[in-house]
Formats: sequence, structure tokens, C-alpha cells
Amino acid sequence: MHRLEPGADVPDPLAPYLAVDRFPPRHECWVVGHMVAGLDGTAAVDGRVGALSTRPDQALFRSMREIADVVLVGAETVRLEGYGPVRLSDEARARRRDLGKPGTPPVAVVSRSLRLDPAAAVFADAPDDAETVVVTCAEADRGRRAEVEEFAIVIVAGEDRVDPSAAMRALADRGHGVVLCEGGPTWLGELVAADRLDELLLTVSPLMGGDPLPVSVTPPGAGIARFELKGIMAEDGTLFLRYEVAAGRAAADERSDR
Repeated sequence: MHRLEPGADVPDPLAPYLAVDRFPPRHECWVVGHMVAGLDGTAAVDGRVGALSTRPDQALFRSMREIADVVLVGAETVRLEGYGPVRLSDEARARRRDLGKPGTPPVAVVSRSLRLDPAAAVFADAPDDAETVVVTCAEADRGRRAEVEEFAIVIVAGEDRVDPSAAMRALADRGHGVVLCEGGPTWLGELVAADRLDELLLTVSPLMGGDPLPVSVTPPGAGIARFELKGIMAEDGTLFLRYEVAAGRAAADERSDR
């Protein structure tokens, strides 16, 4: 064990994340989860994550989307948080174009029910070169699917539910090498259970007393996934942790020696 001491100031908090080598991925694409939690592990206050996000976290959250080829989010999070299309600075868009990427990454919404509002900003305000994608399953209502196809690109991944592995393959087939998942906890848990989460960016806010909702909701029967700490930063009491999945998944029945 060692004690961490305050270090040198980081002029650009995004720089350490931009410098991470995410290629080649373990699977079809590199999947990054970006979440915020309180000191008690809560992932929401009154159903929303906004109250947990501090000023430095809000700034980093917005700029972090520069690393993404697509921003993935669950439909319930879109509804609760009022999601819109990705907005990046002129400098960020220029850096992306220098790398041969589109200036703006699209948003992909995961929805089995397809109860989506075409007037929502995430669909209505999406730019022509970053049209919003909806990821659903084969057994989703065909009538609703036809309606959604009028205002979004629809991808079918899985039969009776959205399958995380199939969804990542489909996004990779569209040229998305880095998938940035911004929640919610249920979808993040599905990604972890499917061994599709490569990196977790976890912000710990200096708050307690939110909803009894964890950062990740593990589906029944899922095994244990282990991660390695790769980076730590802090500002104004807010802690920024970066983890990468450890080499090899732990067996489902593995137990700690402790």
C-alpha cells in the first residue's frame, strides 16, 4: 500500500484520456463506460444524475466525448436527462478531423420498447452527418420500429432483448472503434456481464444521500469482472478514476481470499 499525495497541476484534464492507446481492442471495438457516483455509491438523485455532477465533472464529461466514435446511452437515461446530440468545441472537432474522424460523434440509444419521442432533441437536433442511431432487438414492436425508422437509424442486435455483444459488433461494423457508454446502470451492467467493458471512467463526487441505485446493475448469474486502476486525478473534492479491465475474466465462482 502507498499513500497518494497531491501532484502537479494538469493543464488539460482531457489530455491523459486522449493519450490512452485503445487499439487494437480486445473485441470488435473498445468500450468505455463514463459514470459518476456519490461517496455512498449512489448513481442518481431523484432519478437523475445531474445533481451528482460537480463543476469539474461537468466540464470533463462534455469534453470526454471527443474520444468517442459513438456515444451510447440507454433510452431511460435519454428521457430522464433530456439528452441532445453531442456538442464539441471547434478545437475538438478539428482534432478529430485531423485523425480522419467525423467532427461530431453520433448518439446511439438502446431501446427494447422503442417508446421514443421523435421531437426529443437527441433525434430532432441531430446533425445530418451524425444521425442518431437506435439499437433494438428483433422482437421489438414492428409498428414502432417503422415509426422510429422515420427519424433515426435502427440497428437490430439480439432476439428478445438487446444483446450487448451483438450491439457492439453492429456498431463496429459501422466503423465505430471507440464506443463511449454514458449509462444507465442497467445497460452498463449488461456490458460488464458480456465482457464488453474495456475501460471505466468513474467520477466520485463528495456527496451522499442519493437514490439506492448503484453505478452498475449486474444481471442475475453474471460473473465477477476485475479492473486495474490506471489513473487518478482530483479537483475541488471530486475524484476522477480511470480503470481498464484486468487481463482475463475471473471465473463466476471465484471468491476473494479476504
